[in-house]
Amino acid sequence: MTPIEDYALLGDRRSAALVSRGGSVDWWCTPRFDSPACFAALLGAPENGRFLLAPKEEAVSTRHYRDGSLVLETEHATKTGRVRVVECLVRDTERPTLVRLVEGIEGTVDMHLELIVRFDYGSVVPWVRRVDGAWRAVAGPDGLEMATPVHVHGRRMSTVADFVVHAGEQVPFALGWFPSHDPQRVKPNAAELIEQTERGWVEWTSRVLPTSEWREAVTRSVLTLEALTYAPTGGIVAAPTTSLPEAIGGSRNWDYRFCWVRDATLTLEALLASGFREEADRWRNWLLRTVAGDPEKLQTMYGVDGERRLTELDLDWLPGYGGSRPVRSGNCAHTQLQLDTYGELIDVLYQAARHGIQPSGNTWEVARLVLDVLERRWTEPDEGIWEVRGRRRHFTLSKVLCWVAFDRAVALVEHFDLDGPVDRWRALRDTIHAEVSERSYNASKGAFVQSYGSDELDAATLLIPAVGFLPATDPRVLGTIDAIERELIVDGLVRRYDAGNASIDGIGEPEGVFLPCSFWMAEALALAGRGDKARALFERLIGMANDVGLYSEEYDPVHSRLLGNFPQAFTHLALVGAAYTLSPPSTSTRRRRDRDHAQPPYMQRDE
Repeated sequence: MTPIEDYALLGDRRSAALVSRGGSVDWWCTPRFDSPACFAALLGAPENGRFLLAPKEEAVSTRHYRDGSLVLETEHATKTGRVRVVECLVRDTERPTLVRLVEGIEGTVDMHLELIVRFDYGSVVPWVRRVDGAWRAVAGPDGLEMATPVHVHGRRMSTVADFVVHAGEQVPFALGWFPSHDPQRVKPNAAELIEQTERGWVEWTSRVLPTSEWREAVTRSVLTLEALTYAPTGGIVAAPTTSLPEAIGGSRNWDYRFCWVRDATLTLEALLASGFREEADRWRNWLLRTVAGDPEKLQTMYGVDGERRLTELDLDWLPGYGGSRPVRSGNCAHTQLQLDTYGELIDVLYQAARHGIQPSGNTWEVARLVLDVLERRWTEPDEGIWEVRGRRRHFTLSKVLCWVAFDRAVALVEHFDLDGPVDRWRALRDTIHAEVSERSYNASKGAFVQSYGSDELDAATLLIPAVGFLPATDPRVLGTIDAIERELIVDGLVRRYDAGNASIDGIGEPEGVFLPCSFWMAEALALAGRGDKARALFERLIGMANDVGLYSEEYDPVHSRLLGNFPQAFTHLALVGAAYTLSPPSTSTRRRRDRDHAQPPYMQRDE
């Protein structure tokens, strides 16, 4: 079982692949992020599909991305020589192409290739043949063609080759997907495709605004977000993988290859703060197109084209990563009620307007319909931000985001010349604030708790100051930070909640610490005036990325390894947000909590 942190991401803004330090592409969903994988060894074994390209002999391997790009270089040193493998998914092509170029650096190295194609998540063996000298595999709707000068041959339902690379020599491989009914020749010029891809990424990342000493981490994070963006529509997937477990051997294995409304404001802020207004507008427009229709049917997540049916299935032929089952395709959480999504949607419009991207008449009309629905439904219990599979409850953060919806609606009317029942919205905002302050605050703990009347803590309450519900210096917020530090910290990192308690989420299995929550803690500490602690935690989190700067969703502090789907947009978003909050005000443009209008009277407290 290859550790999750041993993988690097290859992406083309349509599909994504994961390649291990040892040279095996163990995951590739193509032609879309949510397509069935043609390489699924990540969730099983080599016979479930992979593309191995590595020295035959034992090697010491190091790797890095070329600056500002998703072009990966891995250097393998053996007893006889050194080679470099340069690889990428070619940027901005309608038909995804995986390019790998072996370059001899010193001496000679014996290389081995093993290509095992198994379409439909490792379950379908293709028909393999040669067509005009090119290797081609076809099954059902999918086809792959490989262009290379290396002679390959079949062996035990796989394709293999052994070859020698000398210093100064280049050996190219280009593996391209095509719909089986419409084959197309793969371009063999691997070196040119790599350079073209690098130029495209470097030109994009050159626009990242400075962020003090954390520019490198922020750049890698926003670059990862762009890699997880489906270019034809602007939808951003939460991760390019499914079913990487939150605890090895457990059942918390979800499909994250979809677009969450929950991430909407964080995504918009990360893009705007980093200088990517066009990309932020594209994401906002995707969101508005996708949620159009009956606001009563607003979902928590959608497909990259805005699809609503994300039926959850068990892929029972796959043994799972480290035996973690079930392996899932689809996510039934799309049927849940999560009231926080309404707040995120309205906040997206507000944050965009603050940056000069004002809502059109049609957009505001949709927003008002959404607010009408929320006006009727905010008193209902829901499944909450963590998508619990137990009973519905009145989750604190859900109610706080309901407050956000009406707070931002008031601000949009007051400051951006939009029309609406502002007096009614203002009254609703104040009513929600009063109810949350009374029913979610646990005086015995001195903290906001997970849901009304609960004794359980929830790290999501760290967002209370970030969204402007209360100042970070409010005694209740300070008490919440202190309580979470007492009860939800493991080795200095933050758990979401007591995941072992089945009454909370309907599962009751342990999980790792939650990396986004740990970044939220750093941000909350900074806002609360505890700058030294905030910086120390943030610096530690920066150091927990893998060797190429990527994060998963969770972390196992006992075994010092990443857990959960990888790389995870939510974690990279939280990193960008915390980086801008911890940066000096003169360089930080992320100020969601510092709204341009005066605070309501109930937020004006003596400090």
